[in-house]
Amino acid sequence: MEEKIDIWLVGNTGLRNPNRIQEGFKAFANSPYVGKLRGKENEIGFMNFLNDQGIIQNEAGKDTSGSHARKWRLMFSKNGFIYPQVKKKDGDQNELGNLDDITPFGRTFLKADTYPAVQECYLRALSVEQFAMPDGKSYFSPLRWILAIMLELEKRTGSSEIARIEFALWGHTTNPSYSIGEIVDNILDLRARRKQAPSKRNFDKKEVAERGRYYDKKADNFLDYSDMNMRYLRISGVLQRKGRGMIIAPAKHILAEKLAKSTSNEESIMIQYKRLCEGAELPTDNEDTAKVLLNDLMKQMKSRQILFDISDLPLNTATEINIARRRLEDLLSKTDEIQYAKEQCNQWQEIADYMELLIKGGGKHTYDDDNIIEVPKDETPAYLEWILWRASLAIDHMVNKPYEVRGFKLDSDFLPVSAAGGGKGDLYCEFNDFTILTEVTMSTSSRQEAMEGEPVRRHVSDAVLKYDKPVYGMFIAVKIDTNTAETFRHGIWYARGDVKQRLDIVPLTLAQYREYFMAMFRTGHANPEKLRELILLCETRRDILNAPRWKSYIGTATNAIIRQMEKETSGN
Repeated sequence: MEEKIDIWLVGNTGLRNPNRIQEGFKAFANSPYVGKLRGKENEIGFMNFLNDQGIIQNEAGKDTSGSHARKWRLMFSKNGFIYPQVKKKDGDQNELGNLDDITPFGRTFLKADTYPAVQECYLRALSVEQFAMPDGKSYFSPLRWILAIMLELEKRTGSSEIARIEFALWGHTTNPSYSIGEIVDNILDLRARRKQAPSKRNFDKKEVAERGRYYDKKADNFLDYSDMNMRYLRISGVLQRKGRGMIIAPAKHILAEKLAKSTSNEESIMIQYKRLCEGAELPTDNEDTAKVLLNDLMKQMKSRQILFDISDLPLNTATEINIARRRLEDLLSKTDEIQYAKEQCNQWQEIADYMELLIKGGGKHTYDDDNIIEVPKDETPAYLEWILWRASLAIDHMVNKPYEVRGFKLDSDFLPVSAAGGGKGDLYCEFNDFTILTEVTMSTSSRQEAMEGEPVRRHVSDAVLKYDKPVYGMFIAVKIDTNTAETFRHGIWYARGDVKQRLDIVPLTLAQYREYFMAMFRTGHANPEKLRELILLCETRRDILNAPRWKSYIGTATNAIIRQMEKETSGN
């Protein structure tokens, strides 16, 4: 019988970033649309609600049908946060729960206040076998299935890594009706032939066209859906990015072995839905398994010579053991982040390339077929904070830790989950003799001053009171509005008790900062003193120039120091 390919979707192409789901779900939980997400009126209403809350950007009413609402509804129900629709043939809706109402698991998800807790919710949801098999009688979990493939790859090659093209052609196009051995044979054959190919891009194109003969939709889906599917699978925390593909996270290897499954489940979909909506069990809920995982993690940390102490924690139940494991995982991720920080000085060119993408409003930069960087257009605010954080780490010499510098959350691949919340500055870089507080925004309109003028001055003022050393503010945006420059030119703020402060805040465009950043590395002047020199020079004229001329002078001053650095390097 000829193969008929069907690509499964664990996410939704209209909602490519699963990290946005919790923010949208929190808004939904406080909206009048709980249990009321059906029908055109409710769909359009919920879509407008998401738009008003700033969760989506429905540009100039581009979507008038409410399709945004349907995409979010699908992701809420697919993950068991709201009760999914039960088809008549599968049972009675009342037996499960009121359609589109928040489930007990949805309540757990709302309370998940750390990134590992959010990941665990997704892991529970992704472990549920709710995807129909081709026979329509049994169900499987794409996550469990992919883990089975990756473990078989590891058995044969020593590594669980699966490349993007391998996942595209033999990962999300398959299910437990296939022989796992044959799939791995095909992946290894593909890998060997691709290694020999002079042009990887042409090779991939031909392979997609060949597999596409058995697929009745557009062949672009193989790769397009791959990126989205892998992103959703990675949010489980069991998998992490490797190049453009994935690998099993070393700290989660035993968990991956327990979850992997190459067969389908014949229990009814109603049983799967109940499991999903209550919060599916994980192997770590079992005391013995939790103990095995904890011991394995301790072994890994000892082999990496990471000091830890959990002697103060009780280890009598699965819950207590998992609390201890999470403490160690947190320590491990902080250790990895410190190592990541040390590598940034060698990544300065990539950092500058990311800045260039942000100046353009997002997009991709291709180094070669297997090495591409991307800034998703709807995630530019988070990426701007992230890339300025990386730039600060590259300049180095900070006395605070990399995870103390940032306010935003990172995923296990060191990519931004979301921008920092309000209430404090974006990046706090503390050096021996001074502190630089960096504030960033993607806002370019005349609203920039209204949105940023007060919070930025307040954050710098708070920092001045906190640190017993000089504090400088750097405000970085793609475009600086003249009214924003005027506010920072005066730099006046009254602290508690009407104490008048004159704050040092210099507004720079991202392009100016990028040129200066690259020049520091090109000429061997990458140090915080050079940043302070720029801030101080820009400030020398703020009292004698108006805002438009001060903005112009900042550009001149930036170029002057760049020329001076280049002159010193060339020795002329």
